[in-house]
Amino acid sequence: MFGPAFLLNSILFGVGLAMDAFSVSVAAGLSSPHMEKVRMLRIAGTFAFFQIAMPLIGWLCVHTIAERFALFQKAVPWIALVLLLFLGGRMIAEELIRRSSAEEPEPGDLGGAELIAQGVATSIDALSVGFTIASLGWQAALCEALIIGLVTLIICLGGLRLGRSLGEKLAGKAGYLGGIILIIIGLEIFIKGVF
Repeated sequence: MFGPAFLLNSILFGVGLAMDAFSVSVAAGLSSPHMEKVRMLRIAGTFAFFQIAMPLIGWLCVHTIAERFALFQKAVPWIALVLLLFLGGRMIAEELIRRSSAEEPEPGDLGGAELIAQGVATSIDALSVGFTIASLGWQAALCEALIIGLVTLIICLGGLRLGRSLGEKLAGKAGYLGGIILIIIGLEIFIKGVF
């Protein structure tokens, strides 16, 4: 039932779905070059959680409320665009405020609500994976979602480490770069979803 093809397919799904979360992880690492390992785990774990939850929600919708979900699917690119434009704009605005005041910049911390918003925005396209795994039983769907989540966790930890090391080199411009990355991801999700 869970042969090599299933495992490879799940890993590839995970890699594909984790790219947006990876980019956001790099941005988070950029804004906080001295981020502690516990905080890195919290950020990567949040992204992994949503990458597990979204395919399962999609799978559940196919098996229960497929017609209503089809209407919601049209709103997905808009939701991601609004969330990521807001978060990216906020990062840029915070960097501008820091530069205009003579204060020493404090390391940025993703608050709970902001982290959840980023988790939703970067994983909302994973809802459609529920359609592709709809033919699987619930155990196989759960297994696939868990593999996707594990791959996301590993990729996001790598992104945070990369962002952290780049953040030390780009200390004065990290907030701008992180905000621009979030805006670009939002636009990319929107363009892929609408066109």
